[in-house]
Amino acid sequence: MNSLPLTALEPGMRLIVAGDRVMSVPAALAERFRAGDSLVYSDATDELMLVPSAAKSAATVAVTEALVAFDQMRSVRDEQVNHFYSVFARHLSSEAIWSSILQANRLDVEDARRRERSTTRLVATDRLRQGMIDGLHGWAAMGSTRGRVIETIEHSGWAVDLVAAELGVVAFVFEGRPNVLADATGVLKGGNTVVFRIGRDALRTASAIMESALVPALAEAGLPRGAVRLVQSAEHASGWALFSDRRLSLAVARGSGRAVAALGSLARQAGVPVSLHGTGGAWLVATAQTAVTDLERNVMLSLDRKVCNTLNVCCIPRAQAEWLVPAFLRGLAKAGERRHQAFKLHVVEGDETEWTRALFSQQVAVVRAEGVVNEPQAESLREAELGREWEWEETPEVSLKLVDGLEHAIRLFNKYSPQFVASLVSTDPVEQQRFFEAVNAPFVGDTHTRWVDGQLALRRPELGLSNWEYGRLLGRGGVLSGDGIYTVRTRARKL
Repeated sequence: MNSLPLTALEPGMRLIVAGDRVMSVPAALAERFRAGDSLVYSDATDELMLVPSAAKSAATVAVTEALVAFDQMRSVRDEQVNHFYSVFARHLSSEAIWSSILQANRLDVEDARRRERSTTRLVATDRLRQGMIDGLHGWAAMGSTRGRVIETIEHSGWAVDLVAAELGVVAFVFEGRPNVLADATGVLKGGNTVVFRIGRDALRTASAIMESALVPALAEAGLPRGAVRLVQSAEHASGWALFSDRRLSLAVARGSGRAVAALGSLARQAGVPVSLHGTGGAWLVATAQTAVTDLERNVMLSLDRKVCNTLNVCCIPRAQAEWLVPAFLRGLAKAGERRHQAFKLHVVEGDETEWTRALFSQQVAVVRAEGVVNEPQAESLREAELGREWEWEETPEVSLKLVDGLEHAIRLFNKYSPQFVASLVSTDPVEQQRFFEAVNAPFVGDTHTRWVDGQLALRRPELGLSNWEYGRLLGRGGVLSGDGIYTVRTRARKL
């Protein structure tokens, strides 16, 4: 049976998807479809998505070039890869080069603000610049996995070696995070190559980094130009096309929410392994064994800025609410003061206390992506919404839930959270052990939540963090690092 390409769509046309489902083509999608375009279906979000031919071509060309470069990387010495990182870091340290990057970044930030988009991770600050430089130096100092013998099994007269080897082409999709360009070049350390797709918010910045710092570093180190490719398309569809490419060895999505879920779904359907973040937001739990000063301090430290491991939900036992809720509020207020802001609180319905009730009638200025708005400082929240991640800009924003005890908090975390970061502030080692055993999270601690960072916790530059929202990970932890992207070859030899 011959298959023919789809040349047109009609509104309401019925299509079979996922093997046993029938969907009707929306009118808007049918109107936009042109010959040469493609349709993809995401089972995670249950939607048909249009991939224009130009977006697909941009992704396909980038992967093809990265595949060619992957073959060439086999003859590249580890010293050359280390030299690339050093040169890339040197270029970012150059004031002239950084000035050109800042010019592009200012245009990106202005455009994002006009469209009322979040800019918390888009602005090219000195902190972001130094983080990129430090990460590159970290990659340069790290040993390579290529050719490392992981294990040897000896037999009579012969032996079997398990040897780490380069994996292939790794794809990264991320939005307003220009620093990922430096982070994700860590895949080169193991002989892999990488394709980036960045959203419209940071495309100018990413292009400037590529042109002025990254590509020249590849050339100076003698690495193939296709070893690091940026998909030249601002369309979301180019990311869908990229993750649907069966030639990828790994697909990594930085970010959270519906967009990441869709990307992961497309990669899985193409048979490509994925590393997904899913929804962010950490949970912090208190018990009767929680010191007031510890709770206050850890709440404050967990809210220094909005990233994936920022405190999102705090669980406090009802029986100790009289002294622990005020401590929680003091920590929340201090976190806001450090940013010259107020704070925003969401209290689960029925958990209002005399210490939070007044906040419902108090108006405060809250910095949103669309600008500063006046809102009640506290609002009610349904328990079923505890999994919602608060994407705040400058004003710390968290949810509060009163619980009957540690077991209640664990049940809520396992039911509603993205199963990402869980911290128990308690001086009781028995409670800590029970928490670690029962809570379904890859990252568990007894302090503030911001320790969940590959560079900070493991002293390894981080490519991304993964949670267990979509199932536990096969054979690795939640921190994806450059030295963790490899395959294993098996070699037999005589003794």
